[in-house]
Amino acid sequence: QVQVVESGGDLVQPGGSLRLSCAASGFLFSNYDISWHRQAPGNQREWVAFIGRSGSTNIADSVKGRFTISRDNAKNTAYLQMNSLKPEDTAVYYCGAPSANYWGQGTQVTVSS
Repeated sequence: QVQVVESGGDLVQPGGSLRLSCAASGFLFSNYDISWHRQAPGNQREWVAFIGRSGSTNIADSVKGRFTISRDNAKNTAYLQMNSLKPEDTAVYYCGAPSANYWGQGTQVTVSS
């Protein structure tokens, strides 16, 4: 049974940091590219970051320089490190393997003072 579970979302003040985790099971994690997306209320889902099977990464311009993506294949887990958070980063963050359409239920990140 395929499972993707995001965690680490929280309420944080502007300028703060969070690390989101994406724990996968039921499929060979190391064989899949992993993406993080986010969706704010009233907005379409937005791509945030990508990490390939080889470890290559790509980050959306809107978060470049503040967010980094990584993976630990031994733990079947991907991470999104978010620094210098801004109120406009508030959203539900989703992790998944887009090529297989495996997605988690999301984790809420709220950036507010």
